[in-house]
Parts: sequence; C-alpha cells; structure tokens
Amino acid sequence: MTISGDAINAYIATTPAMDEGLDAARADASELDLSVPDAATGEALKLLASLATGWSRAGNEVAQCIAVTPASGVVGLHLFAGMPENGHLSCIDPDTEHQRLAKEAFRVAGYGPSRYRFLPARALDVMERLAPNSYSLIYVEAAPSDLVAIRDLALPLLNPGGVLVFPDTLLDGTIGDDTRTDRMTVAAREADATLLETADVTVARLPIGAGATVLHKRG
Repeated sequence: MTISGDAINAYIATTPAMDEGLDAARADASELDLSVPDAATGEALKLLASLATGWSRAGNEVAQCIAVTPASGVVGLHLFAGMPENGHLSCIDPDTEHQRLAKEAFRVAGYGPSRYRFLPARALDVMERLAPNSYSLIYVEAAPSDLVAIRDLALPLLNPGGVLVFPDTLLDGTIGDDTRTDRMTVAAREADATLLETADVTVARLPIGAGATVLHKRG
C-alpha cells in the first residue's frame, strides 16, 4: 500500500501534543499573513535542533541557535523544543511587531528573556558581526537570490557539526518545472546548484514544507 505525502502530513498535523504557546504563535502569524512551518517541518526542526545541540547536554556549555524569520515565535518554539534547557536563541528580524508577538509566545510557553534575544536588522547586515564557531543551528528564511550570500555568512558562524536550514528553497516542486522561467524560479535553480556544491558540508534537500535545503557542517 502506498500512502501519499499529503496523507502523512495531514496525520502529523492532527496528532501533535497540545501546546498553548505554539497555538498562540500560529494564530498571531496567521493574523499578520506570515508563512509558518507546517507540523511536519516543525517536527523536523525540533529533531535537527536536538541533534545539533546534543553536545551541550553533557556539560555546562550553552548551545546557541539563530532564527531568521518574521515568524520567530513559531520557529523559535519548535527549536526550543529540541534544545537543552539552557539553550539560547537569537532571533533576527527588523519588525518590532513581529518581535513583540514572539516574546509573548515565548512567555506563554514558559521561556524567559534569558533564553533569547532579538536583533532588529536584516540577516545580511547583522550576521557578519556575530561570533564565528559559536552556533549549533541557524534557520534562515530568505529570497532565492540571497541564499548563497547568506550561506557564506552563516557557515563560519556554525561550530563543527552545526546545521544550516533554508526552508522552502524548492518552491513546492516548481523549481523542477522547465517551463518556469520567471526570475524567482531561475534564481532558486541557480542557488540550488550552488548550495549542492558547498565544500566541507553534507547537503540534503528534504521534502518538508515547500522543500528545504539543510547543510551539515562536518566536524
């Protein structure tokens, strides 16, 4: 028996544990018409965060992650779910209203201000000023035309074994439609080809959301 991906995603979406903070964050994002990870992508983010930050559970070091997204409340809660109890999240987004809603979502979920910070800037402007070899996972929502530039800024920030996650890079499969020659699709194809050739990382394209690209920095 073959089960479709849609059926699997539907099952995952209807069987999550109750989460008041995440439900509130999703509602706020919906009101602002922000794109958020679906349930399957959220579970993948939780797993990736757990795998990438697992090293810190054996000692007193603090694992750090970065979320670059307008929906940092939703993404952040998925990442927190996989991080150790002392893990720290940096949220990069220039919109103060997005930040306010994310802080409220974190408060409802029980994550205090010591667990996160907000950097009100564009990713390309602020990432070059962050400390290298300091982060375990970096999640970045970006236009296809910015993906390679952000990769070049993000990889030096990751510690060995760190993970860089680009959601929705495959444009829901339209990246493979040869009849699509619009600027965004062409940029996505070019970025995909370049990301696949990244040195010293393992690259995987995953069928979650609209198709994510994950880069694992080899230790």
